[in-house]
Amino acid sequence: MIQIVPIGDKRLKSYINRPAFAEEAEKVAAGVLADIRKNGDAAVAKYIEKFEGAKLKPSQFRIKNFNFSKMDKGLKNAVNDAYVRIIGFAKASLKTRWEIGTAKGGKMGEFFSPMDRVGIYIPGGTAPLASTALMTVALAKIAGVREIVACTPAGKDGNVNPVLQYALNLAGATEIYRVGGIQAIGMMAFGTKSCKKVQKIAGPGNAFVTAAKRQVYGYVGIDQVAGPSEIAVLTDGSVPLRWVAADMLSQAEHGSGLEKSLCVCTTRKIAEALRSEILKQAETLSRKDKIQRVIDNGGIMMVVVKSVLEGIKVVNEFAPEHLEILTKSPADAAKYIRNAGAVFIGPWTPESAGDFVAGPSHVLPTGGAAAMFSGLTPDDFRRRHSFVQYTQADLAEALPTIKTFAEVEGLDGHGRSAAIRFEKA
Repeated sequence: MIQIVPIGDKRLKSYINRPAFAEEAEKVAAGVLADIRKNGDAAVAKYIEKFEGAKLKPSQFRIKNFNFSKMDKGLKNAVNDAYVRIIGFAKASLKTRWEIGTAKGGKMGEFFSPMDRVGIYIPGGTAPLASTALMTVALAKIAGVREIVACTPAGKDGNVNPVLQYALNLAGATEIYRVGGIQAIGMMAFGTKSCKKVQKIAGPGNAFVTAAKRQVYGYVGIDQVAGPSEIAVLTDGSVPLRWVAADMLSQAEHGSGLEKSLCVCTTRKIAEALRSEILKQAETLSRKDKIQRVIDNGGIMMVVVKSVLEGIKVVNEFAPEHLEILTKSPADAAKYIRNAGAVFIGPWTPESAGDFVAGPSHVLPTGGAAAMFSGLTPDDFRRRHSFVQYTQADLAEALPTIKTFAEVEGLDGHGRSAAIRFEKA
């Protein structure tokens, strides 16, 4: 059922306060990860068969031979086009070394270095997400990472979609494994004989992958909470509702049944017309059965507000992964957005442009985590280093303050490490 609710309704509050992690997934992930940590590749193979249906030996985990000669030229061109746009944005976004002078002739600042080995998870259970391969692996490559491990689930026949393989190769993956789900996260986080441990894991996934990433934090770094997809649309009726309905359905079709599509409407009339349009269009889509699961789970909702400004408050409270602003003055409304993974401004910027080709990575925080995390960037694959280079005069000037803090905190060794430099031997 697609609900229409007024602002302040308890159903809206429940919708907004969705859990970032599924309790069932947390329990399953804990058991699988413990097994992999203890038994390595044997456990990985066991769970590949259990969850993915493929019988693979550890020697078959890694894909080593590639042949793209028979791949459709149009598909290659699409992947190549998206790749060029993505790396262009990624290169422009990279932070650069900077420094400032100190009071007495020294300098300090920050510089950046790439991680040595990272792991990328690419979902593939319901669709071969070649776009995700580009929007993760390519960023690690631009950051300068030398070893980029990519994991994606194979079909029951043990094969990985050739378009996805092509995208991974083009983006710069140095190792590709036909391993998905919790078992992929465990393999990369703990390391096995077939796959060395990585330093950080990035990439989206279902509730089980998201739970596994959270639980391996500390063994490795992780990028963010990126689970089932979600979208919020803010509209005042100035954009055709056919477009709004299509945009909301684009996120409901992903397949887990846990997706969220929220539309914040300035009148009840808009909300009712939009509900009808969504139901009408859903029947025409190839994944209508998956969309129906989202509808049945209450994942599509319209909330009626009195004004765009009031609607912005709802959006900020929801903290969506994706936000479309489809109002008369979308750029003005965007100035007040604080919590959203990615913002799409105006009628000619559907969220699908961001999913496939625009440039910024579509790996974004979900489940309300956009209030705390940001979308994936190349800098997520680099380490930030601060540096300080004092002169003798700088240290002499700072010495009284250093001594005072050392005394207050009872750390006389700290004070001496600075003062000794001015004492005669």
